[in-house]
Amino acid sequence: MNTTTTGNAPLASLPMGKSGWLAGRSLLDWLYALLVLGGAGYAFQRYGASMDGYERGILAGATPALIALGWFWRPLRALALAVGLASLLAISLYNRHTDGFGADLAAADQVFWLKYFLSSQSAILWMSVLFFMSTIFYWLGFLGKAEGGNAVGQRIGSGLAWAAVFMALTGTMVRWFESHQIGPDIGHIPVSNLYEVFVLFCWLTTLFYLYFEAHYKLHAQVRALGGFVMLVVSAAVGFLLWYTVAREAQEIQPLVPALQSWWMKLHVPANFIGYGTFSLSAMVALACVLKEASAKALWLGLVALPAAVLVLVAGYAVGGSDPAAAGAAAKAARLIGGTGLFFAIMVALRRPINARTPSVLLMDDLMYKAIAVGFAFFTIATVLGAFWAAEAWGGYWSWDPKETWALIVWLNYAAWLHMRLMKGLRGAGSAWWALGGLVVTTFAFLGVNMFLSGLHSYGEL
Repeated sequence: MNTTTTGNAPLASLPMGKSGWLAGRSLLDWLYALLVLGGAGYAFQRYGASMDGYERGILAGATPALIALGWFWRPLRALALAVGLASLLAISLYNRHTDGFGADLAAADQVFWLKYFLSSQSAILWMSVLFFMSTIFYWLGFLGKAEGGNAVGQRIGSGLAWAAVFMALTGTMVRWFESHQIGPDIGHIPVSNLYEVFVLFCWLTTLFYLYFEAHYKLHAQVRALGGFVMLVVSAAVGFLLWYTVAREAQEIQPLVPALQSWWMKLHVPANFIGYGTFSLSAMVALACVLKEASAKALWLGLVALPAAVLVLVAGYAVGGSDPAAAGAAAKAARLIGGTGLFFAIMVALRRPINARTPSVLLMDDLMYKAIAVGFAFFTIATVLGAFWAAEAWGGYWSWDPKETWALIVWLNYAAWLHMRLMKGLRGAGSAWWALGGLVVTTFAFLGVNMFLSGLHSYGEL
């Protein structure tokens, strides 16, 4: 067995959960399983008549999956139960006020707990505040005087990240309920537009980071990476708030016909597991690049990465006559300038930063695990998307811009994994590649919506 060390303990000794799912299960494990089964039974009894066969199958499959995840990583049990209780409380408060169709959503502005905490909009606003606060505390802890940073600040940042994930999931579940109270055939899982998927991206990315934080808990410096990862989450939250103000995106809208499919419930979450873990790996790669690359390479990267994005954006903006494209290009240019400034600050401060980040070997291992998980789910999402396309448009693949860029993302990370596993790619080279992968992934996620039109144009900017 390989016992390569990464500072304080060998990688092979890091806990990955107990072996054997049923052997050694505690009373609390079985109690948790019974609670999940009870919740699923209640959902079937209460809402089964409104479900089709596919939705019943998804709920039946999600039940053992949630139990298994809670057994594998125990903090998820408390999270799942807390989100369930908060969602049920919000539903009960809504159901005290009814209109001609169902619960009166005006209660969100009249009932104290709904208005300030538990309605979907309130919960998602709390999520936003908590993510910003988490980022601040992670960096306050990171910049502490002691080598490795201040552990108290980083623990507070971690706790706030958990609280933000709780509010995000509560807001998502309550929004799902709210959508069903508007009118017949309007209710849907909230993963159908940019507002909803940005919430999904934020909590998924954070939850994966928190798992890795626990996985590498023997390494005192691993929480230093929380500041890096939470930066991309906070950037997503900033975009979410801007998008909410600019487009009133928080309003629940009926699904367009192509989205009225059970495939959406599977394809979109799987896709965003990929986006989230790829983004996580890129932020770890940034810390790795600062530690491993030469000063000359860092300053060259400072010019090359934004320039590559600018050329890509300009190519689409200049080539079109749509004034909106030029406006989007201007916004993209400001974003690129801000990103370049941030990278310059990171390069300038690399010495104090490098003193507080984990070893390159540990960061390289974390990048690999994140990309491997993301690639697996992104592959599943791509296959599911092909089946969905066949159902909606009559063909598995149409070279739509979104499909084309999804394929580019897939090929990029397939090549990264191939080079690592077959050619031993490590260190600065793999980190630069993973960091560049964020550019490709971001364009597939947002750039296509900004500059290209096609069958997937459901969330234009």
